[in-house]
Amino acid sequence: MSNQKLIDFFKNDRFATHAGIELLEVRPGYAKATLTIEDRHLNGVNIAQGGALFTLADLAFAAAANAHGTVAVAINVSITFVKASPIGTLLTAEAKENSLNPKIGSYTVNITDNTGDLVAIFQGLAYRKKDRLDIA
Repeated sequence: MSNQKLIDFFKNDRFATHAGIELLEVRPGYAKATLTIEDRHLNGVNIAQGGALFTLADLAFAAAANAHGTVAVAINVSITFVKASPIGTLLTAEAKENSLNPKIGSYTVNITDNTGDLVAIFQGLAYRKKDRLDIA
């Protein structure tokens, strides 16, 4: 599966697209996505809302897990926030596969800001279904 076909497939993730997330790179077990924090992403204390960061990490996780061509769905995820992100911050989520077997894949997604500082750490487990990913 080509990088561009996978990127195009994940444009169908309407929530992530609506949030302004851009998927830059996808290959089996790896994905990179970005999000620039805008006013719409802020919480009540004017920093990036945790759900915005979670959505960014979740898209990178989904892309990395599904890039093998087998439908993979989350069965457990967690996120740790380590640095606040104000408006204008460019965030990059980089998902890497830790382990893979026929049924389960383990992934870590690190979110960094435009200074290279770690903003959040996302851990995810994906259940790999028998269905193939439908990419024309």
